[in-house]
Amino acid sequence: VQLQACGGGLVQAGGSLRLSCAASGPIFSINDMGWYRQAPGKQREVVAIVTIGGSADYLDSVKGRFIISRDNAKNTVYLQMNNLKTEDTAVYYCNAAIRRWDTRFTNDYWGQGTQVTVSS
Repeated sequence: VQLQACGGGLVQAGGSLRLSCAASGPIFSINDMGWYRQAPGKQREVVAIVTIGGSADYLDSVKGRFIISRDNAKNTVYLQMNNLKTEDTAVYYCNAAIRRWDTRFTNDYWGQGTQVTVSS
C-alpha cells in the first residue's frame, strides 16, 4: 500500500493551496484519513482528520480556513487550505488507517510529505 501526496508549494500569505493524497495497492478498506504537519524544530501535529462517513475535526488554529474531504471511490483525501498564514509553513503528511486484503488488521500508512511554504 502506498500513499502519494501532492499539491504543496510556495504561496503568499492569504493565498490558497489544495493538497491531495491517493492511496493505492491491495486495499480492502480505509477508515480515518488525515493530514499532519511538521515545521522545522517542532513535533508533528495533526491538522485535520476525516472519518469514513465524512465527519471532520480540525486543529484549532486552522478551523475556518482549512477543509478536509475525501473521495472514497478514489481512495483519496484532500486538504483545501485558504487564507494561509506564515505559521502554516511546514511539511504536510497524509495518513490513512488501511486494512489490506491479506490481513484482518488495520495499520497506519503515511505519505511521503509535501512542503508548504507561506511567505509574508
